[in-house]
Amino acid sequence: MAKREYNFIDIEGKWQGFWEGCGLFRADEASKKEKFYCLVMFPYPSGTLHVGHGRNYIIGDVVARYKMMKGHNVLSAIGWDAFGLPAENAAIKGGTHPAIWTKNNIKAMKRQLHRWGVGYDWEREITSCNPDYYQWTQWIFLKLYENNLAYKKKAAVNWCPSCATVLANEQVVEGCCERCDSPVRQRDLEQWFFRISQYAQKLLDDISLLEGWPERVKTMQANWIGRSEGIRIDFKLENSGRALPCFTTRPDTLYGVTFISLAPEHPVLRELISGTSQEKAVMDFAERARNQGMVERTAEGTEKEGMFTGKYAINPINNDKVPIWVANYVLMEYGTGAVMGVPAHDQRDFLFAKKYNLLIKIVIQPGDNELHAGTMKEAYIDDGIQVNSGNFDGMPNTEAINKITIHLEFKGLGTKTVTYRLRDWLISRQRYWGAPIPIIYCEKCGTLPVPESQLPVILPEAVEFKPHGMSPLAEVDSFTNTVCPKCSGTARREIDTMDTFVDSSWYFLRYLSPKDSSHPFVTKKVNKWLPVDQYIGGVEHAILHLLYSRFITKVLCDLGYLDFKEPFRHLFTQGMIIKEGAKMSKSRGNVVSPDILIDKYGADTQRLYILFIGPPQKDAEWNDRGVIGAHRFLNRLWQKIVDYEDFYIRIQRVDIVINNLSPAAKTLYRQTNQTIRKVTEDMETSWHFNTAIASVMELLNHVDAFHVAIPTSAAEELDFHVFRHSMETILLLMAPFTPHICEELWEVMGHKPSIFQKPWPAYDKDAILEEVIEIVVQINSKVKSRLSVPVDMSEDELKRIVLNDERIAGFLQGKKVINTIVVPGKLVNIVVK
Repeated sequence: MAKREYNFIDIEGKWQGFWEGCGLFRADEASKKEKFYCLVMFPYPSGTLHVGHGRNYIIGDVVARYKMMKGHNVLSAIGWDAFGLPAENAAIKGGTHPAIWTKNNIKAMKRQLHRWGVGYDWEREITSCNPDYYQWTQWIFLKLYENNLAYKKKAAVNWCPSCATVLANEQVVEGCCERCDSPVRQRDLEQWFFRISQYAQKLLDDISLLEGWPERVKTMQANWIGRSEGIRIDFKLENSGRALPCFTTRPDTLYGVTFISLAPEHPVLRELISGTSQEKAVMDFAERARNQGMVERTAEGTEKEGMFTGKYAINPINNDKVPIWVANYVLMEYGTGAVMGVPAHDQRDFLFAKKYNLLIKIVIQPGDNELHAGTMKEAYIDDGIQVNSGNFDGMPNTEAINKITIHLEFKGLGTKTVTYRLRDWLISRQRYWGAPIPIIYCEKCGTLPVPESQLPVILPEAVEFKPHGMSPLAEVDSFTNTVCPKCSGTARREIDTMDTFVDSSWYFLRYLSPKDSSHPFVTKKVNKWLPVDQYIGGVEHAILHLLYSRFITKVLCDLGYLDFKEPFRHLFTQGMIIKEGAKMSKSRGNVVSPDILIDKYGADTQRLYILFIGPPQKDAEWNDRGVIGAHRFLNRLWQKIVDYEDFYIRIQRVDIVINNLSPAAKTLYRQTNQTIRKVTEDMETSWHFNTAIASVMELLNHVDAFHVAIPTSAAEELDFHVFRHSMETILLLMAPFTPHICEELWEVMGHKPSIFQKPWPAYDKDAILEEVIEIVVQINSKVKSRLSVPVDMSEDELKRIVLNDERIAGFLQGKKVINTIVVPGKLVNIVVK
């Protein structure tokens, strides 16, 4: 009988069709099994995928399949984060409507996911640009609006001139647009915001609930929220008496204030200099500073620049008159936008004062050597003793912090307060391809929410795409002109659309009832299935998507729609695939097409290599030779099983009793059970898929070394059973990683599909114990030999064997044995002199 060839194209098509036909990934909502919600971050349909993208989806598939075999009722769904700038930019560039561009990309990416063998419950598929989804994104907006968590105000915003839209702070990377790398400018525009700042403390406190999250992600979120405890001190503007509040965490330095720095965006600035000879020069400087971008302005290496406004403020603690400057390193985003300048004890202020020849006043001395302003090379920022500080002289500054705070509060000059770095979430976008904001403006009735019964506010298709900085919706009369829901008079619609991060802030809830036309989600279902048990995606979403999702979940919980406060119980952030020293990307031209690899080697080869390339949480370098090695291993596995195809059914099974086995069979049986334990530990505790796969590869090497003959005797049949057990174990352990070939070989070995309906193998605890162990022999703590001895040998017998060993005896000749120390199962140390 001719042996079967490893025809991966036919095999993979066969099993992909089988899984879809039998509904392998269809979650059973009536099941009594323990639920497991496995979720990968849903992709943006930007075009075709490369192998770097595949790491995310393949890891998610491995986890879902493993949990199936562990007996869980698994929910694994997929959808499309389909609104956003790339689709609209493609429309401007190529004349393709964003909806058509998006749908074509979704079709291409779905085909690639299928070819990878990645399984989802496709009946739950969602697409955020479809009205049946964004209707509920608009509903969430209304809920926030009803509860004073959505509002509109004029504000300085980040403006990308290339994308012609506003960007949230988190979308600005080193002063540039995260999408197109264009320098970001500042504009004052009327914008819609969500009051995420009201949830700053809750978001911070509940980081402690995120036990299954990487520590670095939790740290990134805590730093972004940026809680600071301090005091708000009111300086008075000279001649007007108007308060100019400054926030500081260092009231102990208040006596050292020699100037005030204002942010270029500060609302008091124009009023302060209006009509003065300084006005034009100061406002020109402020505009230049604003356009530097927040990250650049505060970067350590950026030159600290400023301009004197010609105005002064009064220090409330000593009545000193201090000049008011506008400075590029001060931001409205932090504190009050006005900062006490203490050059002796703040390095930024020190550099600023040196540059502009401003007074440096020391108010904290280190104690061991006296500082002098004229000789200081840098600011003194450590603890010390108060000087030049009135009644607080001689006091440790750590004590003065509290004392001065109490004094200011008692005098009504300041208020102890807490501030946060986190600012409200800017959701307005002046673009077309997004969910319309459900707001109506009536000259008579004012600003009104669209009634829920009128949702969704449909995004019109007939739109002209021009990058002119205003939403294309402004020119669609049929959209903008509407009827006031209150007075039935003429009204107009809001023409801004929502940030796409609003769409992705709740999609994990929609998977539970994706076709429900009456509710965004069914509370009973989401409370059963959520929080998500395992969330998988890139660390680049640590601040944007993950923080926003946590916020929306908390709002919906507070409003009674959910009974959980956090959306994701465990988070895994996979590393990137690197090629030619850089992250894979189309712009760098270093991508590897999965389709070409699948055509040449098969999906299982690609999956195996991606999982074997290194620890999944770390970046890994792509190597084409590694793909060939993965393919060679699968061919070995294939051949090892099909070589004995005729015997799996012919030879009747018997239970394996380890004591009845030959020494070689006993060793292989032990190695097989040890591999089960090792792979299970890697899957459960560390997600080290690469070391799990390496263990299975080593087991196949042991199988190769085990002589299995065509059975002609009872002893040979028993050896064959051990061989079959090892090969079946290999298939079960490899199934989540390389599902197609494992399904096929499982069938070759006489089993009915699917292998994923079989339980994950358990190891025989008695079988994993070694009968013989290696003992290290030391003389005066230096290794001299190694001996293999029975695992249950007594200490006295072990000492006798070691001391009588010829090699050891040679080392001991002429020496006196003082002591013999035994560390059970590890070593014997002979102490001599």
